[in-house]
Amino acid sequence: MTITPNQIPPQSQKRTPALESEMTPKPKYDNPDYKGSDKLKDKVALITGADSGIGRSVAVHYAKEGADVAVVYLDEHDDAQETKRAVENYGRRCILLPGDIRNDSFCHEAVRKTVDEFGRLDILVNNAAVQFLEPSLDDVDAAQLGDIFATNVFAMFYFTQAAVPHMRPGSSVINTTSINAYKGNAKLLSYSTTKGAILAFTRSLAEPMLEKGIRVNGVAPGPIWTPFIPDAFPKEVVEGFGKQVPMQRPGQPMEIAPSFVFLASGDASYITGQVLHPNGGVVVGA
Repeated sequence: MTITPNQIPPQSQKRTPALESEMTPKPKYDNPDYKGSDKLKDKVALITGADSGIGRSVAVHYAKEGADVAVVYLDEHDDAQETKRAVENYGRRCILLPGDIRNDSFCHEAVRKTVDEFGRLDILVNNAAVQFLEPSLDDVDAAQLGDIFATNVFAMFYFTQAAVPHMRPGSSVINTTSINAYKGNAKLLSYSTTKGAILAFTRSLAEPMLEKGIRVNGVAPGPIWTPFIPDAFPKEVVEGFGKQVPMQRPGQPMEIAPSFVFLASGDASYITGQVLHPNGGVVVGA
């Protein structure tokens, strides 16, 4: 179910966010060998950026574990419908919440609609993000810098502020950071900086949330085959994507989602303020 770099042809998309439906080969988000065991039975999860990529796979794996899902996305409606179809295929409910997460009022509204629909909120996955290729420091545009921080960092504050009042003891906040928070990436300077901020947000929020019984953790993926790749990079860079890690291949979304299941479940009841590293074998600082 994995793919090798030589199976990834040159490709890019002019549309931002890019669409999973237009990628070749299609990312693999549902592992048929993964059998749910009610780890999240009747829980409710809100996942940002769940129309595609890692977010879609997390939504599907949560459904396999018995959770209902609210999918937040910008405007990739066809991709989001595929996520909804996949979640409902496993007998769980799914609502779609399109909108701009840079707007704090939308973030609060999305949480309110989730609670109105499902009656509760147990898991918040702050996953949505954008990235821009920046060959040098001089290529970092002020407006673009504001946009990437608003999307990748500020929205996590908005959603978490809105969600926490509805969460019960045992609930979880899970933030998607990146290998780039630990190693840096000279060509993705602003993106890597936001991912470092997310790491600090995760660690800083974990202890004060303990008094509410809420755990806060993160996942730092390596190179994963998602719409992020043909979105940010020119087609000649996308060709052969994923060679840089010890496993010498890109990860699939379905290989990342179980980390989110673990952190949301009772199996991780003694874990908070920590980050998991599904990155193809790269050793980074904890």
